[in-house]
Amino acid sequence: DGWKITELDSVPGGIGLTGWLNQTYGTHSNVIGGPAGMIDGFTKIFDDARNVHLMVSDESATYRPEMEWLAKQIGPHFSVRDSNFSGINEGDSIYRFFELFDLENIQSAHHIFRLSCSGRINITAPPKSYLEEKMLFALFWNRNLRSFWYRELGRRFAEHLKKIIPNTWLIDPSPLPPQGAIPHLNLTDWSQLAELSQKERQLILKLSGFNANAWGARSVRLGSDMPQREWADTVDRAIGDYGKSPWILQCYHKPRRLNHGWFDFVNRKLVTMSGRVRLCPYYFVHGDNDVNLGGVLATICPADKKIIHGMRDAILAPCAISKN
Repeated sequence: DGWKITELDSVPGGIGLTGWLNQTYGTHSNVIGGPAGMIDGFTKIFDDARNVHLMVSDESATYRPEMEWLAKQIGPHFSVRDSNFSGINEGDSIYRFFELFDLENIQSAHHIFRLSCSGRINITAPPKSYLEEKMLFALFWNRNLRSFWYRELGRRFAEHLKKIIPNTWLIDPSPLPPQGAIPHLNLTDWSQLAELSQKERQLILKLSGFNANAWGARSVRLGSDMPQREWADTVDRAIGDYGKSPWILQCYHKPRRLNHGWFDFVNRKLVTMSGRVRLCPYYFVHGDNDVNLGGVLATICPADKKIIHGMRDAILAPCAISKN
C-alpha cells in the first residue's frame, strides 16, 4: 500500500558497500547518486579537515572492510581506526562508527569528547542521544506534539509523513486514568497487549536504543509470527525494561513480493529469486541546508522471511531511476 519508513539511522552501515555498488554499476545504468555520489557525499561532510579518522568499534567490526575501501577511494588523509586509537590532533575530524551504548568499550571516547567540547576537533554523527532512539516516530504520532510538528515541518508535509510513518507507540507502563486508552489500540494498560489474538498482533516490538540488541534486527519481534506465550513474555520484558532500555511498538506493514535476479558463481548462471525489499537511502548533510542523496541500497530478502533486514541469503543491489 505504498512506502513505509520504519526508522532513521544516524550510524548506518553500508556506506562503503553502496559506494562500491554505485561505482561498479554506475557506468552502465542510471544509479541514484551516480558512480561517485556516496563517496563525494561522505567526503563533503568533513569540509577541509586535515585528517579524518573513521573509528570503527569491535561491535561494528563487520563494516570495517567497507570503510577501509571507502577511505582508500578518498585519499591518505582518511584512515580507519580501532576503538583504542588516541592519536588525534587539533583540526582533525572523527567519523563515529560506534553507538553511544558502546562507550565503555571505546577507550578513547572521553578523550575524543573532551577535544570536541573544546572545539579542537569535529565529530560526526553528533553524539546526541535522541539521534539513536527509535522512539522519534512515537513522538511524531503523539497528539500532544501535533502543533510542534506542524510548526517545524509544515502542516502539509507533516500530513504526508502520517501516510508513510507507521503508527508507533512508546511502551511506557505509567498508569492511565480508568477512562483513558492508548490511541488506536484501545488498550487501557500495556499488559493487555499480551492478550491480543494472533490476528490482532500485526505489530512489531523492538528496543528503542542504547542497547547492544537494538540494532541489526536483534530485538525485532513480529507479534503475528510468534506463539502466544512467547509474545506475552516479550510484552512483559518490554514493560519491565522501560526504566533502562525502552521498547517501541509499531504497526507492521507486510512488504510486497517481487522477483529479482542474482548470479550464481558456483553454477555460472543467473538465478531468479522471489523476495521482499528493504530500501536504505543515504543522505549526507553539509552545513545547515545542503542535503544530498548519495545512493540507495536495496536489500532483497527471500520471500519466506517475515522481518526484512541484512542477512546472508539476501540480494544487495544499487537502485536506479527507470528509463521507462
